[in-house]
Amino acid sequence: MTTDTVATAPRPVVRAAALRPARTAVRWAVRHGLPAAYLSGGARRGDPLGRLLRDPAVREEPWPLYEELRARGAVVPGSLGPVTTSHAVASEVLRSESFGSALPLDRAPRWMQWAFRFGDQPEATGVAEPPSMLVVDPPDHTRFRRLVSKAFTPRAITAFEPAVQQTADHLLDRLERSTGVVDLVDAYAAQLPVLVIADLLGVPRERREDFLRWGAAAAATLDPGLSFRRYVSAERALRAMNAFLAEHFARLRRHPGDDLVSRLVGLPEEEALTERELHATVLLLLGAGFETTVNLLGNAVVLLDAHRDQWESLIADPPGWDGAVEEVLRHDSPVQLTGRTAGADVVIAGQPVRAGSRMVVLLGAANRDPEVFPDPARFDVTRPNARDHLAFSAGIHYCLGAGLARLEGVIGLRRLSERFPELRVSGRPERRDLRTLRGFERLPVRLR
Repeated sequence: MTTDTVATAPRPVVRAAALRPARTAVRWAVRHGLPAAYLSGGARRGDPLGRLLRDPAVREEPWPLYEELRARGAVVPGSLGPVTTSHAVASEVLRSESFGSALPLDRAPRWMQWAFRFGDQPEATGVAEPPSMLVVDPPDHTRFRRLVSKAFTPRAITAFEPAVQQTADHLLDRLERSTGVVDLVDAYAAQLPVLVIADLLGVPRERREDFLRWGAAAAATLDPGLSFRRYVSAERALRAMNAFLAEHFARLRRHPGDDLVSRLVGLPEEEALTERELHATVLLLLGAGFETTVNLLGNAVVLLDAHRDQWESLIADPPGWDGAVEEVLRHDSPVQLTGRTAGADVVIAGQPVRAGSRMVVLLGAANRDPEVFPDPARFDVTRPNARDHLAFSAGIHYCLGAGLARLEGVIGLRRLSERFPELRVSGRPERRDLRTLRGFERLPVRLR
């Protein structure tokens, strides 16, 4: 073989699969590895946000840290940017057109822009990455939300009530046959919302266990600073979920049903979502459709077990469950924090915030602001203004499924209390190892 022959020989084609490990490593490094190192360093220096996101003890009981931050002011500096515990400031930021959910990558260093481009893998994209509604701003956010909002109007949610009650009763019938200690998350709190959202999205109910497994792994990507091993597990779940959705979309294109996803895949050409937008939208609806309610139900049972008089008062007065659900959302919010990026230089609570800064909004702290909620650490299902909480965010990114989560919470807890009024927590509940989402991985109870 001559030198000329070697020079002109075609190069081997590098398959996408061969690059996958490198892309995964780069994705993890830029989204989790570097933030983890930065936050851990901040935690060692006493930075409160670093402690919140890296210290397991603070994850279990974040309330003292929230009050430490509150004592320092409405807006304080943190590892990732300004932090607020104030209800008024949080509400202003979440509703302000000066702040957006998207990360301004065009302002990032070139190496970071390259890392995001190189690591981009549509088949492994999760709910915390564009084009998910969670992290895009208008006009894309407006377009996506308009297409799905009709499924979550008050009238549409009311129509779901018989289905939610029937599903709850079916699960409780199964629990009737249980003896000894039962994991209420596995047997009820997780099952109820995933079955309801499966019906809404035309997903076969027999795949619910897959969705619970995939969703739990994928939800971890909302937290900054995942270990590489945990990130790989989450990415594997996202690949499986996206692969299922591709098959699901193809099936509904051939045989559409009377469900939201059938309507989305059948949109006219001028309104149609791209395949990636479709995946991101449905993935978010699936994840958000059960994550909040799972945590809400588990948090409620633990709180009411610790306040037995309130549990018994609700059994005696079932209409009180509406207020009880709002108080659980306020007192132990299923989503503890979110972030917004300043689109321009602004002044918030007298503090300058530079364009491009990422502001951390501690929803769990804002929902215990004594300026809004008197004696905020007290759990009180009769609190008159409990619904003023920000557990579902605010502004254009207000949770689309808030009404459905409330309905599932009220029906799920009311029917549980009616069937098992003597229910008690038995043993130590196990918190999920997450910071953004707050709920229980395991909740052992005795039903009788």
